[in-house]
Amino acid sequence: MLSFSNYRQDVDEIIQAVLTAVDPAAAVAQQLIRDGRALIIKSESVEQQFDLDKGRVFLVSAGKAAIPMGTAVAEKIADNLTYSLFVTKKRGENGEIAFADTAFDRLPSPFVLIEAGHPVPNEESVRAGTAVFNLLAQTTADDLVIFCISGGTSALLSKPRIPLTDWQALTAALLSSGCSISDFNRVRRQLDEVKGGGLAAAAAPAACITLILSDVAGNDLAAVGSGPTVFMRDEADEALTVLARYEQEMGLETAVYTQIIQTIKSVPSLTPPPTLHNIIIADGGTAALAALRQAAQLGFLSQILTTHLEGEAREAGRMAAAMAKDLPAGNCLILGGETTVTLQGDGIGGRNQETALAAAIALDGWHGVVIASFATDGEDGVTTAAGGVVTGGTVENGRAAHLDPHIHLQNNDSHPFLRAAKSLINTGLTNTNVNDLILILSYPLDSDVPIYLSTEEE
Repeated sequence: MLSFSNYRQDVDEIIQAVLTAVDPAAAVAQQLIRDGRALIIKSESVEQQFDLDKGRVFLVSAGKAAIPMGTAVAEKIADNLTYSLFVTKKRGENGEIAFADTAFDRLPSPFVLIEAGHPVPNEESVRAGTAVFNLLAQTTADDLVIFCISGGTSALLSKPRIPLTDWQALTAALLSSGCSISDFNRVRRQLDEVKGGGLAAAAAPAACITLILSDVAGNDLAAVGSGPTVFMRDEADEALTVLARYEQEMGLETAVYTQIIQTIKSVPSLTPPPTLHNIIIADGGTAALAALRQAAQLGFLSQILTTHLEGEAREAGRMAAAMAKDLPAGNCLILGGETTVTLQGDGIGGRNQETALAAAIALDGWHGVVIASFATDGEDGVTTAAGGVVTGGTVENGRAAHLDPHIHLQNNDSHPFLRAAKSLINTGLTNTNVNDLILILSYPLDSDVPIYLSTEEE
């Protein structure tokens, strides 16, 4: 029987079901079939067989899920893998990594592992981009290149057409401007040789398979990792329009801005390889469906409203709170996508925590409803939290610690408030990334349970 007093356990069980459903290694294994000396790629849209005796096999795995995706491919190919390159997120200052230490024992030999910068590319990101292009320069028409692409690839794997310092300045400026991820990627595809089909063009004439763990609402393949194996029509005019729209918010030096514009106007066209398959192995829809099934198993009447959520995080939080107030008891609504944050202050907290704090303010004093917003990769902004789960009592819990929710929201400082209110979601780094989910849960009222309740222990 549904009970508000169990809301934290219910949210945790839904999150765990989501993470199990989007496990990248399992998703890769479902798409690749080994039949003797043949490797068969099989999905809803593609079925093709490759003769492993015909040529060499190269593996390039990049993104937050690079290790589990790449090792799953390597286990299918075994000793037929000629060389592999892994590019993943740099270890944190306190030594945490996005995969277990034992994962190193499963990496195929020979391999190179590069830990690069995210969300702003760094020198290691450029080293990774150079290493990939050097590797792909060796391919022949008999070879096969398998790419594994997951969220974070845009920053982790880079070969910019402008100086790195300018590339970093532009990336940081766009990230803080409120620019949507789709517009951001339009610019990145013009200014980075990796993106917009750059890797696939470099791999020609070899055959290419790309296994994609999508973190983009709507599964726009050109937006996942900025489409390193996805060829786009000329987007120069669209990229220039985006830059013009956010020129004032970005605040770039005139000389830097001028160089960027000139570079975009001179980007060369690319030629795709003769065989190229881009295959999504899991996405936000996979996550939302898993959440729906688990919520139904718990006893909720569940519904997915959208997997295309965009816009300002705080507005998404307010909208979720409005829907929660009208939601009949025993129902669960699920929204997936990726919001943005326009920085107004210098606080700490990512888009999911900002969504949660805005929802908490709107729900203040409201009985029986819960809103959870979390990132499937387990990290929200620069924090170690994945997001937040709030109720009508969250604001009061924060005020008990002498914190003003409105000030924290205004300063983009959601993390300290939610931490004080014991409302953080902490999954740890999950080795996957298929965007964000918002859960809206409505419970029958428990007469003996106060609304100012948190079961989280930190």
